[in-house]
Amino acid sequence: MSSQNPPNLRPDLARAIVPDARREGQPTIGMVSLGCPKALVDSERILTRLRAEGYAISPDYKGADAVIVNTCGFLDSAKAESLDAIGEALRENGKVLVTGCLGAEPEYITGAHPKVLAVTGPHQYEAVLDAVHKAVPPQPDPFIDLLPASGVKLTPRHYSYLKISEGCNHKCKFCIIPDMRGKLVSRPAHAVLREAEKLVQAGVRELLVISQDTSAYGVDRKHDMAKWKDGEVRAHITDLARELGRLGAGDDLWVRLHYVYPYPHVRDLIPLMAEGLVLPYLDIPFQHAHPDTLKRMARPAAAARTLDEIAAWRAACPEITLRSTFIVGYPGETEAEFQTLLDWLDEAQLDRVGCFQYENVAGARSNDLPDHVPPEVKQERWERFMEKAQAISEAKLQAKVGQVIQVLVDEVDDEGATCRTKADAPEIDGNLFIDEGFEGLNPGDFVTVEVEEASDYDLWGRLV
Repeated sequence: MSSQNPPNLRPDLARAIVPDARREGQPTIGMVSLGCPKALVDSERILTRLRAEGYAISPDYKGADAVIVNTCGFLDSAKAESLDAIGEALRENGKVLVTGCLGAEPEYITGAHPKVLAVTGPHQYEAVLDAVHKAVPPQPDPFIDLLPASGVKLTPRHYSYLKISEGCNHKCKFCIIPDMRGKLVSRPAHAVLREAEKLVQAGVRELLVISQDTSAYGVDRKHDMAKWKDGEVRAHITDLARELGRLGAGDDLWVRLHYVYPYPHVRDLIPLMAEGLVLPYLDIPFQHAHPDTLKRMARPAAAARTLDEIAAWRAACPEITLRSTFIVGYPGETEAEFQTLLDWLDEAQLDRVGCFQYENVAGARSNDLPDHVPPEVKQERWERFMEKAQAISEAKLQAKVGQVIQVLVDEVDDEGATCRTKADAPEIDGNLFIDEGFEGLNPGDFVTVEVEEASDYDLWGRLV
């Protein structure tokens, strides 16, 4: 059975945004980046290094001397998608290097595609570069190949993902990310802030903070101190978020936090949101609400206390947007457990919700659990869940009609401007559309609009 996961929950294709200029004979590498924003950051780092070494970057297969496919290996459906992408690259180009999460299983890849030139695992940057050098030797020209300050981007110039750590200390039974990416390893606080500062200086208007577990940032470093500007900064998500927010002047920079586990200290982030240093937006992977289901997942079974936390967050910052993802049809999930999830969602009234049907993933401990839910029941529960989530979203967006809000312009074409509100992360949430008076707008502009119309997931507005 094919995956029912909405495709926009797993950004499945990114092509490099690079200058078209290419000198005669310059070696050229293509890149296809599959999977999550964390993989996107890895792809950007690889391309930045290659560009610095004198390679040109191609947005398609045919103009490239070789193609790197950065794969996803989280779900079986994502593995199949990665194999399809590798096959397409082989057909279109013939010289293919594979990296990323699925690269942790090289035999799986070479079994399906024995002609790939090399396979490397996640965040093995040097191994990827070595493989590229072997397949397409570099021919740098130091007088021409000057690396731009912002590096090579796979996202539009005005927003950028900022990875603060790698790996995860959780042992959720449905997840193999710790096996692929290891335990939590946090970047030094000054290194994160220095990268963020360079991005802002290069014109980035929104920083999207990502990791496998953002709220655990710095735990492995024992929250050590690092020199930053005229003082010191602690390797802790609260301190890091505060300093990131200070990089912007007023409303000139958005800082958005993703993948935040609901630890008690998350409440310390809310005042930063109320002050305007950090966007009033939390992306929290609740996964389920019934304590027995959460226990079988090996996740903290504190759904009732979570509702209390949500109420406290909203009391401290009424405009906060809460986004989460859930799994339905987890092994052993009864109709009563699923109904508890629906009732919890009714009470929590989350603003943005995604939902996955449970899938077995090779190597995950959940595969061995008893009482797997039949596919037709998973599908039926997914539809019921999404119907409720959609109704909540529609009501919340209708309540925004008439409000005057700040939005960030993402794209402008002949028909209008596509923007996002503070409540909308790129690729996974909704948009606000402006279809009159947009001609003078450019991507990266902050503008003020009055919301005039709402649908299930999107808004329309006019400039004020």
